[in-house]
Amino acid sequence: MALEWAALGAMTTAEAIILILLTLPGRQGLQKGLIAVARTSLQPLLAVVPFALFLLLEIYWKYEHLPECKGSTCNVAEQDRHSKSVFKSQRNGILVLGALLFYWVLYRVTAMLVSLERISNQLKNLKPSE
Repeated sequence: MALEWAALGAMTTAEAIILILLTLPGRQGLQKGLIAVARTSLQPLLAVVPFALFLLLEIYWKYEHLPECKGSTCNVAEQDRHSKSVFKSQRNGILVLGALLFYWVLYRVTAMLVSLERISNQLKNLKPSE
């Protein structure tokens, strides 16, 4: 089970790195290359969406079927295990939501940069004709 969370973490990290590189100021010389990398990485990173939704459903299922541990029926070890399980589910939920948010932001920033590049090319084409 830890492998799927490691894979989601790796995809989220890749999304974050590409997003940071795209939004750094002073990257004029690398702009076209970074946009091309971002555009080509969007399609493989789209796999994060169904994968994250599946993992979110898994978190929900585990939360709904979590054994109750209340009162004197539980000893200290069971209460500790229960609280660790809840903490781990919350952490994994934040990772899933972060992965989905990073993908959406990466998609929107890439689309915005592509449209800005297209508009600047149109302006360059209009200036010499005037």
